[in-house]
Amino acid sequence: MPGAGGKARYLPTSNDHRRFPMSTVKPQPTSVTVHQQSRALEVGFDDGHVFRIPFELMRVYSPSAEVQGHGPGQEVLQTGKRDVTIVSVEPVGHYALQPTFSDGHDSGIFSWEYLYRLGIEQDALWQRYLDRLAEAGMDRDAPMAAAAAGGGCSTHRH
Repeated sequence: MPGAGGKARYLPTSNDHRRFPMSTVKPQPTSVTVHQQSRALEVGFDDGHVFRIPFELMRVYSPSAEVQGHGPGQEVLQTGKRDVTIVSVEPVGHYALQPTFSDGHDSGIFSWEYLYRLGIEQDALWQRYLDRLAEAGMDRDAPMAAAAAGGGCSTHRH
């Protein structure tokens, strides 16, 4: 779904959660709105939570191997993402969204569970990101280092 020109909506229609026992039920999305001007993805869930997740937070915590690495301790600190936007968002089955960011990053598949976590833990995640920047002597607006920009392995483009 294109995100250009304001807001775009995607309404999930999954009923898959009804096939699982209650103990494994995760909140399901009820609405998704891309807010280009404020650079935030708004996701509503069936438990009543509505989160506005900044594009920058999504980009620096992308669940892609390029950002997360292939194992613990391989995370790549992302910088220069303050003004990143979402160019488009595509549904991935009934379980996730795959945004394309304005910096070309498009390999992160954001499950509903992961988006819920980004929303519910937003303040702590922001602080963790700022702490990691400070520890590295970096700034949010610093350009990505050439080695880090390519990701953790040769299979990643961005």
